[in-house]
Amino acid sequence: LNAAPRRPPRQHVRFLPVPSGGDGGTTGLVATRVPVLADHPLVRGPQFRRLKIGAGHRLDVKASGVFVLGMGHGNKLLTDLYNCHLTKVYTVGGLFGKATDDFSDTGKLVEKTTFDHITREKLERILAVIQGTNHKALLMHSNIDMKTQEAYELAVKGLIRPMGKSPPIITAIRCLQFTLPEFQLEIHCLHETQQYLRKMVHEIGLELKSSAVCTQVRRIRDGVFTLEDALLRTQWDLQSVQKAIWDCQLKVKAELEKTLG
Repeated sequence: LNAAPRRPPRQHVRFLPVPSGGDGGTTGLVATRVPVLADHPLVRGPQFRRLKIGAGHRLDVKASGVFVLGMGHGNKLLTDLYNCHLTKVYTVGGLFGKATDDFSDTGKLVEKTTFDHITREKLERILAVIQGTNHKALLMHSNIDMKTQEAYELAVKGLIRPMGKSPPIITAIRCLQFTLPEFQLEIHCLHETQQYLRKMVHEIGLELKSSAVCTQVRRIRDGVFTLEDALLRTQWDLQSVQKAIWDCQLKVKAELEKTLG
């Protein structure tokens, strides 16, 4: 913003002395417009010293992906989007055969186990159990009578979700890749933390009579925002940020109207 062209400085009228042209050396005064020195960049300094920027659902230092920020009026919209309790989607990588103290592959190794007995079918069976258990929790925390017309209409719109505080809930989970000892999951969830997802990978390993660590947590969707909306580090400039805000305005407005009315 500070590198953008500035408006011209204000002008004010001053009476400046000019030679009268006579031999007596007398001078006269003439009215003229001169710039206001208070508007000079060397006097005023940078025009923008502070921008109000708010962070949405945070990512910890070991995670990557979509991280939503609000600028100016966007901070209020961030709060409104938070109140929508929208689903977030992650791709989570795992590695069978070892366990660490923080459930990640960079933690302190505490155990090694065998994993040759694990198959994709066994893994998907565990994922189905996790999804079924969490689906019951989702219905319980949504506080909706599932036999009512309201529940039917919300289900059609895909709006059945807890509209208040709740424990982390997995709304969908599936296996994307399976090549022993590595695997990758796609997880749709609410109210989670990245550490919770790493711990879930560890627990999946235990359910399969083995152990597992998390190798990657990447958020690919946060509510209405996807990787296609995200800006790379090389795109952190005024024009790219401005375009991203314009491109996302309609999506944000539509989601707020659908959920909050």
